[in-house]
Amino acid sequence: MSEQPLNPTSADAPADAASDPAPAGSTPADAPAAAPTGPATDVTADEAAALRAASFERARRLRMEPRFPGGPAADPAGSHHERRIRSFQPRRSRVTTGQQEALERLWPKWGLDIDGKRVLDLAELFDGLPVVLEIGFGMGEATAQMAADDPGTGILAVDVHTPGQGNLLGLADKAGSTNVRVANGDAVILLREMLAPESLDGLRVYFPDPWPKARHHKRRLIQPEFLDLVAPVLKPGAIVHCATDWEPYAEQMLEVLTAHPRFANTAADGGYAPRPAFRPLTRFEGQGLDKGHVVHDLLFARV
Repeated sequence: MSEQPLNPTSADAPADAASDPAPAGSTPADAPAAAPTGPATDVTADEAAALRAASFERARRLRMEPRFPGGPAADPAGSHHERRIRSFQPRRSRVTTGQQEALERLWPKWGLDIDGKRVLDLAELFDGLPVVLEIGFGMGEATAQMAADDPGTGILAVDVHTPGQGNLLGLADKAGSTNVRVANGDAVILLREMLAPESLDGLRVYFPDPWPKARHHKRRLIQPEFLDLVAPVLKPGAIVHCATDWEPYAEQMLEVLTAHPRFANTAADGGYAPRPAFRPLTRFEGQGLDKGHVVHDLLFARV
């Protein structure tokens, strides 16, 4: 499953945009045009610089435009201009016809952009249901199943992957689930600026990007600074539930959560917990198990 911003979003970012590989030697439509050069042109250096600037500005505006009018914004919190390490890596991939239809039809009702401009009224957004936050839901299959299995709990699902956003909306609609809201953007901005104190009943982070290379460990979502943002918006007793099949990341998660004064391990032995029945076995997880990976669940209560 993809991870949202620690930034990311995890994150770690411009929004996804569908794009087809350009033929060799071709130039994408929104790529900045090269300024005329060579002896056959009468363009001065200043005019060439102005052409380049105008071309780059046009490309920037295209990147900022939403792929679907009324749908998820390309960069909902772009005005923040933050320079932070992000824990997520936006992916460019095609949006299917079904996903596009779901975005166009359901985003105005069940979608929201993480723009940092308001504090969400979760009671109004979820009709009074208790709400858990899920950061990084991939294509949304597990999220949709959890929503269908537990209609009495609202799920605020955050990701930056546009095809996954459309897929989750479509799955929830097909199942008749009305307890899912899809948030587009950086989870760090959501936690820091858009959630009221003690407003969440839980946090789920399933199979975030492990960033296996040592130089990338700083991009991992589960860090002390991230938990400092999480703790104030969780109700006392709320559960932080993480899962990963990457052993070194599981060890880091256990170490970081154990060391944080606002969280207590629910496992009696202070280690990993069995997979709760409510967390579905995902396709991604099944592939890892087939390869011999060991999946670890961690359940910590906010104190």
